Amino acid sequence: MSDVNRKWFYLITLSLIWGTSYILIKKSLEGFNPVQMGSVRIVITALFLFIYGLKTLRGISREQWKWVAASGMLGSFFPVFLFAFAQTEIDSGIASILNSCVPLFTIFVGYLAFRIRFTSNQLIGVIIGLIGASLLIFLGADINPDQNYWYAGLVIIATICYALNANIIKGKLQEVSPLGIAVGNFVVMLPPAIVVLLFSGALSEEVMASPRFYSSIGYLVILSIMGTCVAKVMFNRLIQISTPVFSVSVTYLIPVVGIFWGVMDGERFSLVQLLAAVVILVGVYLVNKKKAPRD
Repeated sequence: MSDVNRKWFYLITLSLIWGTSYILIKKSLEGFNPVQMGSVRIVITALFLFIYGLKTLRGISREQWKWVAASGMLGSFFPVFLFAFAQTEIDSGIASILNSCVPLFTIFVGYLAFRIRFTSNQLIGVIIGLIGASLLIFLGADINPDQNYWYAGLVIIATICYALNANIIKGKLQEVSPLGIAVGNFVVMLPPAIVVLLFSGALSEEVMASPRFYSSIGYLVILSIMGTCVAKVMFNRLIQISTPVFSVSVTYLIPVVGIFWGVMDGERFSLVQLLAAVVILVGVYLVNKKKAPRD
C-alpha cells in the first residue's frame, strides 16, 4: 500500500476509533470518577503496550527522550484527565465536536513553536473555527441548562495539548518508530499514573462493589486498547507520512461518529448545534486548503 493510500486508511480508521472513544469515556465514568478513570486507563494502556513494544525503546536516543516525554504528557496524560472531567458536565457528542479545534491550534502552535508558516486561508479558517466553537458552547449552555459548559474549556485545553504533540512528533521524532514513541510515552506516564491510581481510591472496596464497576472496566479496557494503544501508534505513523495539519484532520469525521453514539445514548442535539459544528468544520477545511505560504 502506498503512503497516499495508507494515510487515508489511517485517517478513516482513526476517525471511527476516536469517534467512539467519547461514548466509552461516558460509560466508564458510570463506575469511576475522572481521576480514577484517567489513571486506570493509563495503567491498562501501558501494560498492553509494554507486552508488545518494550524492545522498540532501544531506537530512542538520549536527546530524543525529552521530546518523547513531552509528547506523552501533552498527547495523552493531560488530555485523558481533561476529557474525563469535561464529560462529567457536557455530552459526549459535544466533546467530540469541540475536539475538531485541534487543526486550528496546530497552525498557531506550528508557527509559534516551530516557525512553520501559515497561509491567509488558514488564518481565516482558524478565526471561523473558533467562532463556531464559541457558538457551540454558548448554544449548548442554553439548550442544556442542567450542564456546566464552563467544562467545555477543558476540552479546548486538551486540543491545544494535541496540537503541541502533533508538532513535536513531526518536528522532533521523525526518526523514532510510531510504536517506539507510544511505548516511550507510557514509560514516562506510568509512574505518575500509578501514584494517582493509588491515591484515587480506584482499588477500594467501595468502588469495586459498585454495580457499574465491571461494565466500566470493560469499557475502559476497550478504550485503552483501541482508543489509546492502537490509535496512538496509527496516529504517530500518520503524522510521519503526512503533515501535522493533515494528520489532525481526523477531526473532520470524529464528530460524525461521536454525535451518532451520543444520540443513540439519548443525548440531545439540536439543529443550531449542528450548524455551529458545520462552522467549525468550515474553519478546519480552510486550514487544510493549500495556497501559497504567507511571507
